[in-house]
Amino acid sequence: MRRGNVIAGMGGAATLAMLLATSASGQTTAPAAPAATEALGRTVLKDLVEIDSTHAHGSTGAAKYVAARLIAGGFSPDDVQVLIPPDHPTKGNVVVRLHGSGGGKPILYIGHLDVVEANRADWSYDPFVLTEADGWLYGRGTIDMKGQDAAMIATLIRMKHEGYVPKRDIIVAFTADEEAGGDASGIDWLLTNHRPLIDAAFVINPDGGEAGFKKGRKLYVAIQTSEKVFVTYQLEATDKGGHSSRPTAANPIYRMSRALSRLADYAFPVDLTATTRAYFKARAPLESGQVQADMRDVAGPSPSAAAVARLSSQVETNIMLRTTCATTMINGGQGESALPERVRAVVQCRVIPGEDPAGIAAKLQSAIADPSIKLSVYTPAQLSPESPLSPEVVDAVTAVTKSMWPDVVILPDMSAGASDSAFTRAAGIPSYGVDGMFDDLDDGRAHGRDERIGVEAFNEELEFTYRLMKRLGN
Repeated sequence: MRRGNVIAGMGGAATLAMLLATSASGQTTAPAAPAATEALGRTVLKDLVEIDSTHAHGSTGAAKYVAARLIAGGFSPDDVQVLIPPDHPTKGNVVVRLHGSGGGKPILYIGHLDVVEANRADWSYDPFVLTEADGWLYGRGTIDMKGQDAAMIATLIRMKHEGYVPKRDIIVAFTADEEAGGDASGIDWLLTNHRPLIDAAFVINPDGGEAGFKKGRKLYVAIQTSEKVFVTYQLEATDKGGHSSRPTAANPIYRMSRALSRLADYAFPVDLTATTRAYFKARAPLESGQVQADMRDVAGPSPSAAAVARLSSQVETNIMLRTTCATTMINGGQGESALPERVRAVVQCRVIPGEDPAGIAAKLQSAIADPSIKLSVYTPAQLSPESPLSPEVVDAVTAVTKSMWPDVVILPDMSAGASDSAFTRAAGIPSYGVDGMFDDLDDGRAHGRDERIGVEAFNEELEFTYRLMKRLGN
């Protein structure tokens, strides 16, 4: 069943109009964080990048480092808790609380400490050493998401040094196992075992946010209210095998190759939600010519086939229009002179919120057009509702963004990727992805080779995080 309209609860048309009534006609220099905060932020980022917190190593070392930094920065040890699942001792988490004056239910920030793998041979620099070159900071996790973690740590210490007391408690949870391969999701474990410690009115998750620029021009800061649901399937083709000198048409590698080729050519039906229609409507003024016209077209009640086709040809817009599936792994064969007996392929799908994963499986089976290939669930879907975009969040993000970048647009957003917000939303806590660290839309490197973030972007993130956390705390 389709989720509720995300614009509901925003103050209706007036709130949407506020999001749309912005332009991107120019750029200004953003206010800077104090020099001491920039120095602290850079040090923390360097230290975090140089702690290997890939799945094999875990996040306990990083969690203990964060806790020590916060205590050294003025927090009482009673307000900084390192929490480690007994059955996963390498998957530590840390929760810190900045006490308020009692004026309302707390707000919760979340950020994961783990990173995906990185092979030194593939990188220009050591992925586990923070390297500055040509205005960029290189290292695994700089954009996903140790840069944001460092900004939250620096902000908490800055507020503690200022003696700032918010009206309501500000809680920040730094967690384990958000990335692929995780077996001890920190936020899920905390919600299950320590819910009172992190219970909140709403969540801000920088990992689910996005600030985008193209060709040096800052375009938008997004408020993510929902994200595509990821579900992974396995395809399996089998045969009796035999000697390679006696090849047959039943070779599972050939059958799987043909099936995957058909899948590559398949496009799921267009499914525009209230969030994605609002996204295209708000995004259109940032574009020009045919792209602008096409975005306005698909934001309307009856998108034209031509506009959909043109937007579908670009990855950035195609993923907002429909469910997508991609083959991510393949394995088969047992020897160079033996016909394969079994071939498996892994296909991960990113499903538009509200669509039934069972229906996606049926479409996949139809697309591969080979009933002899078995389809099964590899990783089940983690369903979560859209969050109603409250005026409080819109007002705070808009005010802070405009105070730093007056011409940057605020966009409602559905993320194509998945984040820990799936767990907090499923637990009944409205969750919003918000981040002010601008990344290159034409050259995003999260999870990729030579992951990086701009020096200027990181410094601005330090100030953005401080301003937003403080405004929401008031």
